[in-house]
Amino acid sequence: MARKRSSGREQMKWYRADLHLHTPASADYLEPDISYLDILHKAESCGLDIIAFTDHNTVAGIRALRKEIEDLKLLKELNRIRPDEQKRLDEYYRLAEKILLLPGFEFTATLGFHILGIFPPETTVRELEHILLSLRVPPEALDRGITTVGATVDVLTAYRIINEAGGLVIAAHVNSAHGVAMQGFDFGGQTKIAYTQDPNLHALEATDLESKRRRTTANFYNGSKPEYPRRMHCIQGSDAHRLYRDPNDNNRLGVGDRVTEFLLPEPSFEALKELFLSNDFSRSRPFRPKQPPFDHILAARQEGANIVQSFHKAMTRRGGHLHAIICDICAFANTNGGTVYVGVAEDPKVPPVGVAKPEEAAETIRTEVEKKITPPLEVKIDPQVTQGKTVLQITVPVGDDPPYVVDENKIYVRDETDTNLAVRDEIVALVKRSLQLKDQPEAEADDSVSAPASAGPAPSANGTALEPKTGVEIVLSEVRKGVTYYSLRDLRNGNVVHNVTRKSARRLWQYAITEHETSTVDPNQVKWQGSIGLWKKYTRGGQTRFDLVQRGPDNKLRIFYGVTENGLHGPWQELVDAVGEK
Repeated sequence: MARKRSSGREQMKWYRADLHLHTPASADYLEPDISYLDILHKAESCGLDIIAFTDHNTVAGIRALRKEIEDLKLLKELNRIRPDEQKRLDEYYRLAEKILLLPGFEFTATLGFHILGIFPPETTVRELEHILLSLRVPPEALDRGITTVGATVDVLTAYRIINEAGGLVIAAHVNSAHGVAMQGFDFGGQTKIAYTQDPNLHALEATDLESKRRRTTANFYNGSKPEYPRRMHCIQGSDAHRLYRDPNDNNRLGVGDRVTEFLLPEPSFEALKELFLSNDFSRSRPFRPKQPPFDHILAARQEGANIVQSFHKAMTRRGGHLHAIICDICAFANTNGGTVYVGVAEDPKVPPVGVAKPEEAAETIRTEVEKKITPPLEVKIDPQVTQGKTVLQITVPVGDDPPYVVDENKIYVRDETDTNLAVRDEIVALVKRSLQLKDQPEAEADDSVSAPASAGPAPSANGTALEPKTGVEIVLSEVRKGVTYYSLRDLRNGNVVHNVTRKSARRLWQYAITEHETSTVDPNQVKWQGSIGLWKKYTRGGQTRFDLVQRGPDNKLRIFYGVTENGLHGPWQELVDAVGEK
């Protein structure tokens, strides 16, 4: 009886890979303050076995990681390493045993097409930079990580150079922007064929491998079309420019959000290349994990602190942490309501601390609310699990009997990301709101409690509610005894606060006053779209803000300072989007 020959698959295993990861070395990376260890930890948490760093036209990321490890090793050899540094070095060693990190780059060829070059782990930075120079990336651009680097080599030449240098050649996101499939182009038939069938090309990266549509990239390049006879290996990668997926934009993926599985004898560069050179198309597949439960606390942290949510790592009395939580609860009750998370930092990259005894901690907060805040305020406190840690979620309603005070005389309000002591006009507005609630019939009062305490946007100069919905506007100024006093209107609720000086102003108010006094708006420098325009764009506390301008029928300018993305709507959103595309 003939002995059955083994196919070799008995010794193979499915390994997960994300071969398209950016790092802070890419100029368009969205979270430049994260560390390379953060990326490796995220890859580990996703169960990845193989990853590749593929920054734009640079290998500065892989160089930075290797230098950090070498520096730590040197400190250890000199017996000068600190405990925290030893811990980082140990983590790098541990992760190196679990994850194969391949060096590479995302090259921009002539006409803007993107190509991944991925190399063996032992490839030196000097060798990689020599390859980039051969691809005509200018020497002065090697460390910049930018997508546009001038006149480089054409696509087919790039394929050949990377392949001859021993690398894997993968056409990046072929079915989308900068992809060699040239989707949406009405020309280039023969060019498309050459760019996707060239023998130096090993695989196509597609973004639609999971699509249920009939006309997918993989189906198109399955070898059935006469003009595309070579069947192509099709893979997927995250093209991650951030650690976690953007909760507000599903197209901005994080590490490991789009993964390919490969059936390999071992997780190695050689095994990957052997697979890409073979005609076995059954050994790669999109990874389809079981959908984990939605972690709403992680999503909230990714969104960050705002007018309706805040975060506290601790709740100890020492250091004022418990008092800060009580102040936030008071501020939310006086403003729009909100949620306080205890046991987690705002920064989603910082692991949750958790609350050791959640039931006791919840009772402590309830007791403190009853003792410190008047009039009585009912809050809901729930233990929640996020990333394996139990934290407290405190839900604060919009109070129906404002103003609420801490320690009998301190009235707090929420101003976007900050909790502040209320000034006189804010206190007056809270009292008026309370009187209105009490004057309403009971049914109407109940409805008003569930809605944000907002007067709505005031009419603009031409009688429409066109203005943004966040930020402040300076509506009046007067000098008294040598001091300038301002009246500022909160665009979120229409409330006007009088008698604000530069010295007494809060952060956003102070910014508006400083800009008003030192930076006169030049209409010729404003990016106009009709009667509205963008004056400045800046970042504060990790949040993008805009200074916007509206021109009235009399050509008088109204300036809206510190508008957040939440305040953009209608023509304002169109203005910012249009300017961003230029």
